Amino acid sequence: MLTAELTAAIMRAARTEWVIREGLLPYPEAVAEMEARAEAIARGEAAERVWLVEHPPIYTAGTSAKAEDLLDPRFPVFKTGRGGQYTYHGPGQRVGYVMLNLKDRGPDVRSFVRNLEEWLIRTLAEFNVKGERREGRVGIWVARGNGREDKIAAIGVRVRRWVTFHGVSLNVEPDLSHFTGIVPCGISEHGVTSLVDLGIPVSMADVDVALKRAFVPVFGPVAE
Repeated sequence: MLTAELTAAIMRAARTEWVIREGLLPYPEAVAEMEARAEAIARGEAAERVWLVEHPPIYTAGTSAKAEDLLDPRFPVFKTGRGGQYTYHGPGQRVGYVMLNLKDRGPDVRSFVRNLEEWLIRTLAEFNVKGERREGRVGIWVARGNGREDKIAAIGVRVRRWVTFHGVSLNVEPDLSHFTGIVPCGISEHGVTSLVDLGIPVSMADVDVALKRAFVPVFGPVAE
């Protein structure tokens, strides 16, 4: 029988699991699964995981959400423990829940968020889209010309016992009108866009391949 120390060592050496969940996942189920997995990782009983999902149309309120930024609660609203403000999730948006052990990788949340940004930027580059950071604005942005900038990806994370959960969302082909029910991430002076809105006819499967390919140079290998 393996000792707890040996089990933990094996888990640390294991490659990050890469899991794609088909269909629309109810948000409460996602949170419950993430929290359980994060606890198992912290105990050394499970490998790290990247979990790619889609949700039915919902709004989520991060720990910094302001009540006045919920303009039209046309969809269910869930309070969540991730950082950030209001965001929208729905069909056509790829959500990536990232459960990594920062105790082993380096206990630096700022660096982790920077790496999430880099992952998204590299993913967009696979489709010849220049994703950019903006000082004071969380997420990844695309310059549209004439001073216009739209957000194409959001980031909101939580860390417990140095294990991360929640993660990122990338707009592939969501209904962009659904974002008008909130002030996305508290930013009203800029809009939102998606890959398809930018004129790039990609599928979710195409994006999943790009996400996986871009993940490896930033975070390391994944399990096949």
